[in-house]
Amino acid sequence: MEIFNEIEEKYIKINGITLHTIITGSGEPLILLHGFPDFWYGWKNIILGLKDKFQLIVPDMRGYNLSDKPDGIENYKLDILIEDIKGLSEKLGFTKFNLAGHDWGGMVSWTLAEKYPEILKKLIILNAPHPKIFRKLITKDNDQKKASGYIVRFLKEGESFLFENNFQALQLSVFGTAKNKKAFSEFDKEKYIEAWSQPGALTGGVNYYKANRSYEEWSGIINVPTLVIFGMKDIFVLPKVLEGLEDFIKDLKIVRIEELNYDTYDWIFTDLLTQKRFIYKGKDLDTYGLYVDLSAWSGHIFYIKRID
Repeated sequence: MEIFNEIEEKYIKINGITLHTIITGSGEPLILLHGFPDFWYGWKNIILGLKDKFQLIVPDMRGYNLSDKPDGIENYKLDILIEDIKGLSEKLGFTKFNLAGHDWGGMVSWTLAEKYPEILKKLIILNAPHPKIFRKLITKDNDQKKASGYIVRFLKEGESFLFENNFQALQLSVFGTAKNKKAFSEFDKEKYIEAWSQPGALTGGVNYYKANRSYEEWSGIINVPTLVIFGMKDIFVLPKVLEGLEDFIKDLKIVRIEELNYDTYDWIFTDLLTQKRFIYKGKDLDTYGLYVDLSAWSGHIFYIKRID
């Protein structure tokens, strides 16, 4: 795999744990945070596409893959998770950095931006709901309650069912929902199963859900230039989570991706991001996904439409 020739792996001690972290590229620092049930490798195409523009820092989050997995649900609360990322940035000598997060990585990014806006240059959120809006919807909106049914199962049953039939549920949710059937090679699938098989990894991932059931301690106010990229066909986090974002974020741009008829968030993280030929403003660009040029941009990643 090309990516393994381009990266440096480090085990970085911060906040009482060790984070397995991928570092590559040069330029402004950009930290990429994955969600559930992913790990650093989920950003592989973005890494290849952006390594010439940014210094990329891509950790396995606490509880995932090769990073430490402390026992106890209380060790996965957001106020602890954001200290992991802040500590990682400090250990690497960054005074300010750009931050992008998907799914739970997005939730961590939202809350880090609230608590420590002074250390962020730009915030990019990919299909991750704002905590205050999501909490309201998941308790009062029947459609979002239904879409979040898997969370209820995690809370009631834990992670044990995820191991059944060689991680069948995870394989279906990750590999089976990608419309681009070439999004995952056999090698990719092996890497995911290897990550899920790490002792304690699925327990750590599910603990994010168990530890963060209320966001009353957060105001939700974000004082960082923010881009939200949202796949409007997401069946787990509904587009309703975009309503009211402007009440929490002054400098906000929302990119709604509606052109592609995809029925799950995976297209934005696998199908879209695995393409190599895109057009932007009529130009054919040889890139691996989202074209990012922070120097020419007031604070936003531009969406590049895939060439069919």
